[in-house]
Amino acid sequence: QVQLVESGGGLVQAGGSLRLSCAASGRTFSSYTMGWFRQAPGKEREFVAAISKSGSSAYYADSVEGRFTVSRDNAKNTVFLQMNSLKPEDTAVYYCAADPRGVLTIIRDDNPGSWGQGTQVTVSS
Repeated sequence: QVQLVESGGGLVQAGGSLRLSCAASGRTFSSYTMGWFRQAPGKEREFVAAISKSGSSAYYADSVEGRFTVSRDNAKNTVFLQMNSLKPEDTAVYYCAADPRGVLTIIRDDNPGSWGQGTQVTVSS
């Protein structure tokens, strides 16, 4: 497993942008598929984005496609989530996840092995 620490959350107005970061420590970062999830109050956790181990492929939930971009820097053991055109419905705690299996593990939320502690994103209308 890897240890994950998210940062970059905060309060932003609708239409604004935020960039989340997730720093990983532990075993070889490039051996892990990475992803982002979110959970809003009273709602179940939902998949947001996933990125392959090399960073060559990225996948998004329909609700964020075209607005969010996931990327990774394997040299710095960090994955990012650039969030643009934010909407109030994007308000949630955002979690970083990692798993040595493929991207479907993240996309299907098939119990990824490692999780961060979460960072709050609040979008005001």
